[in-house]
Amino acid sequence: MNLLIFLGLAILALALVFTVFFKKSVIDRQIEKLNDLEDEVEKAKLKAKEIVEEAEKDASSKAKEIELKAKEKAYQIKEEVEKEARNLKNEIAQKEARIVKKEEILDGKIEKAENKSLELEKINNELEAKRKEIDELKVKQEEELSRVSELTKADAREILLHKIREELTHDMAVTIREFETKLDEEKEKISQKILSTAIGKAAADYVADATVSVINLPNDEMKGRIIGREGRNIRTIEALTGVDVIIDDTPEAVVLSCFDGVKREIARLTIEKLITDGRIHPGKIEEIVNKCRKEVEKEIIAAGEEALIELSIPSMHPEIIKTLGRLKYRTSYGQNVLTHSIEVAKIASTMAAEIGANVELAKRGGLLHDIGKVLVNEIETSHAIVGGEFVKKFGEKQ
Repeated sequence: MNLLIFLGLAILALALVFTVFFKKSVIDRQIEKLNDLEDEVEKAKLKAKEIVEEAEKDASSKAKEIELKAKEKAYQIKEEVEKEARNLKNEIAQKEARIVKKEEILDGKIEKAENKSLELEKINNELEAKRKEIDELKVKQEEELSRVSELTKADAREILLHKIREELTHDMAVTIREFETKLDEEKEKISQKILSTAIGKAAADYVADATVSVINLPNDEMKGRIIGREGRNIRTIEALTGVDVIIDDTPEAVVLSCFDGVKREIARLTIEKLITDGRIHPGKIEEIVNKCRKEVEKEIIAAGEEALIELSIPSMHPEIIKTLGRLKYRTSYGQNVLTHSIEVAKIASTMAAEIGANVELAKRGGLLHDIGKVLVNEIETSHAIVGGEFVKKFGEKQ
């Protein structure tokens, strides 16, 4: 009996132990699942935080990009306004000069009118004298007619032929005058047709270069490195390139300002290479400026040679090609001067072909007509005169 009770209690105890372990196992699994859920929640929070940070970073980058573009546009607008002001000032000066010239011409016309009045009075007097002379001639003609009746047949024929010659001479003069008028009108129509055809064949878009360049920086720390200790780096860049380096509150950007496109291009390449290299000090700046200057010189020569190839011009003196290539980095009245010169060459060659002139000579003249604009900064005179003397020096026909 006691044995049965003991066995029953033992079985009950085992059942309880089994139940406890089973429950514990279930609870442990639930706890593990709960921990997994907490980990997933934590990961989701981290992911959400990353998304928010990325969005904030993108927004900041977009804002900087917009601000940078706005700054560049502002500089361009400023340069355009200044250019427009200069053009307006020149236009006003030209108009004032034309007004003075017109006043001088008007004074001359008034003087001529007074002289004409005196001449008219003189002509009237002469006409009156002519009338008297005609009256006298009429009397003589009547006397002559009376005499003609007594002339021989040969004499009468000679008088008749003389009068016919006078009438024919007058008619021929009138006919020639009418023919010349029609010829002038026809020449005008042909000229307009040739010009419109040439312009139509050579029509192209022009892209204007700005007088400022904006360089993007990887961060504002790089801006400080470009400035250098006490501004020594930026002074070195400006001294070696001849370009104004503008550092303002625009984040991650440097502005280059210079009317000489070649100098501005050298400065732009220099700063970009310094950023890539990472070593920024006066010695390194001078080294890179020299390298960039050589690169730009190669680009200039290549641009001049490409212009000759495009126009099928066989050859020119190397100095002319080099100077021609510099027009790629210059603008005039909102046009790239090299592109403009190429289009003028095409128009000139088309017009020359239409009128039977020397096509090759017209093409070369059109291409080189603005080359003096590269040289006028060095010589104070008209770019047309400077350009003509320059190309003549290197073998081009005048």
